[in-house]
Amino acid sequence: MRDTVWGMERFTRGGLLFDVTDSGPADGTPIVLLHGFPQDRTAWDQVTPLLADAGLRTLAPDQRGYSPGARPRDTAAYRMPELVGDVTALLDAAGLERAHIVGHDWGGAVAWAMAESLPQRVETLTVLSTPHPTAMAWAMAHGSQARDSWYMAAFQVPALPEVVLERAFLQTMGRTGMRSADAARYAARFREPGMARGALGWYRAMPATRSMKAAALTRLGRKGSGASMDGAPVRNARTVTVPTTYVWGSRDSALGRTAAERSAHHVSGDYRFVEVDANHWLPEREPQTVAREIIDRVSGKASA
Repeated sequence: MRDTVWGMERFTRGGLLFDVTDSGPADGTPIVLLHGFPQDRTAWDQVTPLLADAGLRTLAPDQRGYSPGARPRDTAAYRMPELVGDVTALLDAAGLERAHIVGHDWGGAVAWAMAESLPQRVETLTVLSTPHPTAMAWAMAHGSQARDSWYMAAFQVPALPEVVLERAFLQTMGRTGMRSADAARYAARFREPGMARGALGWYRAMPATRSMKAAALTRLGRKGSGASMDGAPVRNARTVTVPTTYVWGSRDSALGRTAAERSAHHVSGDYRFVEVDANHWLPEREPQTVAREIIDRVSGKASA
C-alpha cells in the first residue's frame, strides 16, 4: 500500500481550525474528499488506500461543525457559501489552484455547489448519493421525495433533535443500513461538546420547502402546527460544466430515483450516472466501487 499519511494536518479559515487527513504520494493528483452527515473524514478510510495505490493524493477534512476547532454556534455560519469557502481555504492552504472534488451526502451538496460557483477550482466532480440540488427540489414537489426527506425539516427544530439523536443514534443509523461499527464510531464523535449542534447546523441553515415541512409535521404527528421551519425559496442553480460522475445507491432510503435520474438535466459537461445495488452509505459499504469511479473520472476513462 502507498497510503502514507504526510503533509498538512490542519488548516484555518476565519478563526476556525479544521482537521484534515493528507494521504497518498506527495506528487499525486490531488483529490478532495468531503464527508456527509453524521460522518467525519474516517468515512473515507477504506477508499483512500485504493486511491493512493492509483497514485492519487487525498485531502479529507472534518468539515465545519465536525472539527473540534470549527463548531460555530450561529446557524448562518452553516450556509452553503461558508461551506464552499472552507473547501477553497483547504485548496489554498495546500497550495492547489484546482483539485478533483468528491463528496458524499452533505459533502456531495457542497461539491455540486462548488462546481456551480467556482468551476475554475474544480478539475472534475464525483458525487455520491446526493442529487443535483435543482433535481432534488423538483422531486420534492413532484414525487415522494418530500416524504422521504421529512427529517431534513424536522432537524431544523431547535434543541430537540440533538437530544433524540444522542439517545437513539445507533438505532436511527441502523435503520438506514449503516454498519454497527461505523455507527458506533460516529456516535462517539456525536457526543463531543458542540458536535451535534454543529452537524445539525447544516440542516438548520438550509431552505425548507413547504412540502418538506408538511411531511415532517405529519411524520411527527403534529399536523398544521409546530415549531417554525421557515426557509428561503430554493435557489436557481447553474448548469455544472465540469466533467461529472454521479453514483447513486438504488436502496437509498432517503434519496430517491426521481432526483437521481433528473440530475443529468443539470450537467452540461461530460456526465456519467452510475447506479449500484447499495444503500446510502457508499464510502463505507462500497469502497471498491467508489474508488473505481473516482479513478475513472480523474483519469478520463469515465468518458471513454
